[in-house]
Amino acid sequence: MIYKISIERRKNRDEKPYVETYEYEARTDADTVVSALSAINEGLEDKIAWDCSCLQKKCGACAMIINGKPGLACDAKLAKVGGKTGTISLCPLRKFPLVKDLLVDRSILFNNLLTIRNWAEEEAFASEKKNDVLYEASRCLQCGCCLEVCPNFYAGGTFFGMASAVPVSRLLEELPKDEQKRLRLDYSKHFYNGCGKSLACRDICPAQIDIEKLLVNSNAITLWKHLFKK
Repeated sequence: MIYKISIERRKNRDEKPYVETYEYEARTDADTVVSALSAINEGLEDKIAWDCSCLQKKCGACAMIINGKPGLACDAKLAKVGGKTGTISLCPLRKFPLVKDLLVDRSILFNNLLTIRNWAEEEAFASEKKNDVLYEASRCLQCGCCLEVCPNFYAGGTFFGMASAVPVSRLLEELPKDEQKRLRLDYSKHFYNGCGKSLACRDICPAQIDIEKLLVNSNAITLWKHLFKK
């Protein structure tokens, strides 16, 4: 099948965006948006800028807006996203500064984790009873799709969104109680106080992380257990 792929392009964030449409003939039903972008770029002098790494839905680098929804290009099969019409639109994520074309600067994700010091000062351990929580939290790709659909997140704001809350939920289980205080305060400031509980992040997550479960657990650790503790 021949797909018509419309791509929003810009040389930099200050330039007015324009759309270019390319045709790509799929070779197999397994062809993805990555397959199409790679093939299209082979014939272009002005290459389409986009990011990728693992191509196995493990790193989150290829996140972009596909037909109006954020997702991973390596996981978006053309047969599914193109439907019967074979038309596909690609745009960069909107919540991050644009670099060029489909490439954005997602460094805010990692800067936010540095701000809340999301690491253990010493060796940390967790109860085996919480292995399910640790497993869910460890699957976060840091792709930014959750922030794209979050009504409360914007780059540079004090609300850091689930991209920070998920990694923190793991550390909250691993840190000893005497080291939790600092992280509990940061969680309350940069997540709990700004989250509207819309759970749009849960529905869009490429890794299908049980975000609601992590929320309930982290909120209990950081707030409820201490609020009602006598």
